[in-house]
Amino acid sequence: MPSTLTPELEAAIKQGYAGRDRENMQPTIEYFLELLDANPENPVVLYEVAGAYDTAGQEEQACGYYEQALDGGLDGDVLRRCLLQYGSTLRNLELHEQSLAALQRARAEFPESDSVRLFLALSLHAASRSDAAVAELLELAADSIRTPEVARYEAALRGNAAYLTELDQEKRRS
Repeated sequence: MPSTLTPELEAAIKQGYAGRDRENMQPTIEYFLELLDANPENPVVLYEVAGAYDTAGQEEQACGYYEQALDGGLDGDVLRRCLLQYGSTLRNLELHEQSLAALQRARAEFPESDSVRLFLALSLHAASRSDAAVAELLELAADSIRTPEVARYEAALRGNAAYLTELDQEKRRS
């Protein structure tokens, strides 16, 4: 099922966010669960349920909904957000390899996404791959920070990123 929404469902999702209180997510969770009951197996609604549980700090509960949403056929920006949030949740649960897999998929499918790259760096660091994490951040800086000062050192930033990437790969081979 593609992640296209009817105007009514899109409005219902926006309504769920309008009433959200990050300090008390239970009403939002219940709202999105009711929306899911009315729209069973809708991958976007599954994603919203996952996000509500995630925001509430209930990462283990969120994971199953993220997985169902991904299996349901998300696409576009909703897919990007789902992969990022799922990868971040897996990192919080210390499931580092699964976190990296989700975020590397997001990086491959959405190479222009700075937020994906930032969360990938966090997961690389959490997986004790600091060289790769810093390399990702250096590449992101070289790609995204457009100031004369950074432009002057772009080649050095990229060279250091390549060096750190190679160090990470050597450590992984040994």
